[in-house]
Amino acid sequence: MKLHFIAIGGSAMHNLAIALKQNGDIVTGSDDEIFEPSRSRLESYGLLPAQTGWNPEKITTNLDAVILGMHARADNPELLKAQELGVKIFSYPEFLFYHSRNKKRVVIGGSHGKTTITGMVMHVLKAAGMDFDYMVGSKLKDFDVMVRLSDEAPLMIFEGDEYLTSPIDRRPKFHWYRPHLALLSGIAWDHINVFPTFDNYIDQFRKFIELIERNGKLIYCSGDNLLEEVAIQSRDDIQKTAYALPEYFIRQGVTFIETLEGLIALKVFGRHNLMNINGARLLCHELGVSDHEFFEAIADFEGAANRLELVTHHDGSRLYKDFAHAPSKVRATIRAVREQFPRHRLVACLELHTFSSLSKEFLNEYHGSFDMADEGCVFFNPHAVNLKRLPELQIDDIRKGFGNKKLSIFDDSQKMTGWLSRQKHSGTVFLMMSSGNFDGINWNELSTKLV
Repeated sequence: MKLHFIAIGGSAMHNLAIALKQNGDIVTGSDDEIFEPSRSRLESYGLLPAQTGWNPEKITTNLDAVILGMHARADNPELLKAQELGVKIFSYPEFLFYHSRNKKRVVIGGSHGKTTITGMVMHVLKAAGMDFDYMVGSKLKDFDVMVRLSDEAPLMIFEGDEYLTSPIDRRPKFHWYRPHLALLSGIAWDHINVFPTFDNYIDQFRKFIELIERNGKLIYCSGDNLLEEVAIQSRDDIQKTAYALPEYFIRQGVTFIETLEGLIALKVFGRHNLMNINGARLLCHELGVSDHEFFEAIADFEGAANRLELVTHHDGSRLYKDFAHAPSKVRATIRAVREQFPRHRLVACLELHTFSSLSKEFLNEYHGSFDMADEGCVFFNPHAVNLKRLPELQIDDIRKGFGNKKLSIFDDSQKMTGWLSRQKHSGTVFLMMSSGNFDGINWNELSTKLV
């Protein structure tokens, strides 16, 4: 096929473009800005546009389809040209569904944990020698790209994102996938620019359950009371199975879970990850993987990129980075590190980067989230606030929202790294949380300064 990507630089978009080129399709693309690591990866596969910007001349009737990314606007000149010529337009979730329409579809969704659970399932299925296609939202060890499409695989694993499909399709991405087997990890309000009320946000998960194929199966976390209520009240023609926190203990910085297969030492930690493991186990069981096979494989799982990822460690000190940005994720991540390293000094730092986190009316959702850290700071870039066309954010607004008088707050990344450097003591664990990049932080330099 001849395919053109509008907004090829997106995380999911550029991985889909690479996957299709690997399959032998002819792929081109455009974007008005492409950041790392997308830029380098597109360049290495010969897919980096020669120039940034939009070029309607690239859109012709010779194309089999255009794939439209969420980053583009509804008045994008290439999109308008495609509509004018009648070229088939796919969003990337629509294209993935089109590819998998004759396969068994497994979708992992939820406000938190979906990337990690998807990664766990992929890791186990690969160890079990199963053939599957996939789409996951982060780089995983032993997987070259975040998307794989094939004609042969009978199964496709989706990470089910609840954010919007495209600028011309306002439904959540995971409403496209119509799973035969689904997992939901939890519900915690996010994306207030799209879902302005919590009830509206919850409705997206109710709709997702309604879209499970007839006689399908839903696995859900019983530790989330709201999700449990939504699951129990949902349709009766699907099988529902709940999962909870397994028995575990921590010894000398290593987490062990207690199973019928015996004690299993893990390379990941945190109550949320232990919950994720139990959900992944049930899902893999439905796909024909025994508990013995599952635990043998999961013991080697090191996590997804930017999910409690260890950057460096030395002489009792450690530096972790994590994708946490929503309030529930921040709480869970800080708690995980606190529990894993109870005798260490914990310094936590969060970048407010998303529309929700930079919105004054949403800041109260973070109240108390830093209470388990010994020291904490919050960073925001005023430029990001302006780009999202939000009202100016004041430092006092953040301090009031988080409800923590000890919290240090910065709108300058140099001042933030200076503060972090002053927190350097033997046996300190630094935790950096962001869905952005802390204004282009250099992780090697930060590692040297702190650890």
